[in-house]
Amino acid sequence: MFMLRNVTKYLFGDTSKESIIEIPQGQLYLVRPLSPKGYSELIFKDAAASIRRTGQEFQYQLVIQRAYEEGEEELLAEEDGEDGVAENLGGEKDEKTFLLDHELHFRSEIREGGEKVLAWQDLSGDIGDLYEFVCDSSISAGEVGTFEMVAVKCQYERKTRKPNETATEKDLQQFNFTEQPIPSASPTASPIVKPLTSSNLRRSNSPPETVMSRLEANTPSRRSERANMASTEITHTQAPPSAPHPKEIQVLTKEKAELHLFDFQTATFLLQDPSVVATVSEVGTWQYWLQIASNERDWLGQPVVADISPVFNFEYLSFIFCHYTDDGSAYSWLLRFKDQDTEERFQTGLMQALWEQLNEIKWQKSTDDDRQYVLDTFQDLSMEDRDNEGGEEEEVEEVEDDGQRSEHYDTDESEEDIFVRDDDGNFNSQLAVGYKHDRSFVVRGPKIGVFKHTPNNNLEFSTNISKVETPGGKLFSPKKVMLHAEDSNLILQKETDPHSLYRMDLEYGKVVDEWKVHDDIAVKTFVPDKKFAQMTGEQTFLGISDNALYRIDPRLSGNKMVDSDLKQYTSKNAFSAAATTEKGYIAVASDKGDIRMFDRLGIRAKTAIPALGEPIIGLDVSADGRWVLATCRTYLLLIDALHQEGKNEGKLGFERSFAKDSKPQPRRLCLNPSHIAQFQYVTKAPLAFTPARFNMGVDDKETSIVSATGPFIITWSLKRILDMRKDPYTIKRYDEDVKADDFKFGTDKNVIVALANQVDMVAKQTLKKATRESIATPARVSRTRGSLAGRGSGRLEREEIVNSPY
Repeated sequence: MFMLRNVTKYLFGDTSKESIIEIPQGQLYLVRPLSPKGYSELIFKDAAASIRRTGQEFQYQLVIQRAYEEGEEELLAEEDGEDGVAENLGGEKDEKTFLLDHELHFRSEIREGGEKVLAWQDLSGDIGDLYEFVCDSSISAGEVGTFEMVAVKCQYERKTRKPNETATEKDLQQFNFTEQPIPSASPTASPIVKPLTSSNLRRSNSPPETVMSRLEANTPSRRSERANMASTEITHTQAPPSAPHPKEIQVLTKEKAELHLFDFQTATFLLQDPSVVATVSEVGTWQYWLQIASNERDWLGQPVVADISPVFNFEYLSFIFCHYTDDGSAYSWLLRFKDQDTEERFQTGLMQALWEQLNEIKWQKSTDDDRQYVLDTFQDLSMEDRDNEGGEEEEVEEVEDDGQRSEHYDTDESEEDIFVRDDDGNFNSQLAVGYKHDRSFVVRGPKIGVFKHTPNNNLEFSTNISKVETPGGKLFSPKKVMLHAEDSNLILQKETDPHSLYRMDLEYGKVVDEWKVHDDIAVKTFVPDKKFAQMTGEQTFLGISDNALYRIDPRLSGNKMVDSDLKQYTSKNAFSAAATTEKGYIAVASDKGDIRMFDRLGIRAKTAIPALGEPIIGLDVSADGRWVLATCRTYLLLIDALHQEGKNEGKLGFERSFAKDSKPQPRRLCLNPSHIAQFQYVTKAPLAFTPARFNMGVDDKETSIVSATGPFIITWSLKRILDMRKDPYTIKRYDEDVKADDFKFGTDKNVIVALANQVDMVAKQTLKKATRESIATPARVSRTRGSLAGRGSGRLEREEIVNSPY
């Protein structure tokens, strides 16, 4: 303290300088731990903090000034000039000033991991709101301490109107607010844990102390507010009762750790017990159990299954997972280990249990490389993402419809027809987005709705195919659809007939052909011959069965399978999904979770990616073949198929095999476990991703990924994923489940969403980062005006479109 006082004496002594002290680099956040407005807002991504003199004696300002990268200020000025915003904001957009007064409760904190933070109350905000300046990693602890000491002396001078040299240690102690904890500026950051002090080593029956419980009445205008709040305690998330522990057959791992529970009210992990034992054991045939207990109580017990969504973070020595109770409630827990060796032992035991449960094969029967592959894939090595995204929805304009018509299209429904709900229980199930023409097709039972993409990026109802029938006149509901032959045909599959496909002529809205593929080999799914084949007149396409991959040629007489292009396996591979590149390279996935890469049909795969265990339900490939995207129920996998070194450097896994020790390591794209818990807190339903898609266009690079789970549409930024940023996704919640989704062709800016009873085209910029507010608040799909035939643009309400029938 003596050294700091001498340093600050020197700083205060130079009155020729306006600025007394400065921290040159950091980020400014506004944090609202108790507000429904959203937990955290990034104000300045790059900023400097300083303490300045004012024109009045004994008065000082804390100043946070925005810093610009080279050329950024001019670019923003141009954008502001277009929007007319800059003049209205004045200096507020570049600088924030605060009078240094004891009411700010100015304080600092050095967190575990070395992060240095300055914090002070937002006196103009809600109770509990505060600003946080997160210092750059290059700033030393000594610089932060000196800055805080200067701030303390400034507050002393303002309160006493005396020079700070007259202050004693006791005088300065009244401005020490370090006992007030500083919540993390980002609730989505890698695990937020309270400091291990005696004041917060509590059990769940005595909730940890919060910012709210430590706030004091600072001003007369706020005393009454705080008095009213004093009687209202925050209800922290309480741990549910532990499930009964089944009898152990074999213990796979048993380690000591700290236990933290994610609190929905404060969006942080709160310490529940400083010393627990986490045990993973075998309890039955391919059944495994996770039990966490201390000397005082059993905290939780649950089966080890894919839904726990495990994430290991060795930087923070933590393991985060989801826990589900019998009533459907979800909780997010964090175990924190004492060192990396302990966490590695626990990870090996847990992943062994999960892998064996999913594959029903003993862990030791897999190769060392495959075991390490599984462990590495479930490790979270990503960094923290603090960027703030999102935007406002755009206005839409009315556009005339120029869709084709025929006798099989309903074009003359009355207004009464428009508002009649379906009585057959059908809902939207399939989506096909046009490449050649700006149309999308939505399947609803035995009906298909046609939607036009307007020039201003909205949807407009075009027409309705009221009956999907076989050539023999039997009504059916398509199980899968695919646009074909320059978007002039729609290939349909019937649930009860896996050996045949049907061709609908979209000019007439009628099924005109039935194609028998093979008498014995079923069609599990089918995909284009090449990535953009549906834009051409190409007639052939690919099909897969449980253990076969083949070409289908509708021009053949009799069965349509091309025998010379059949690759059939004797083993039960359980193929489940396929995708092709622009050159026609083929990726095939299975219910076992493995992926095969072929350069053509009829031969062995060039590359085989080992299974993680969960079935793969969807597959996509970038046009150039560099990236393979697989969808499992609870996570996505992104695989780089490019050889990075060796004799095959620059070649793809479709063209040349990877060596055993250099298989591409997939990036596991999972939601933050705390977000999963919040999803299920509001929906009471487990994760279930729809098949994920890249954005695509003939001359466009893949930059984004879209999928959905329940009522949430989710997009990932490919750049943020590759930069290893934390939580590189944004979300939008609807008031009903998303059944199918895909990007509009030729852009990553718009996503077409088929909800159970509505259809929407959403601008990607309207998706938000996952926060308590964005997770809890459904987006409203606004009503379209006008008659069915001359309908306005925009988002389509169920009464107007979906039940007529779209």
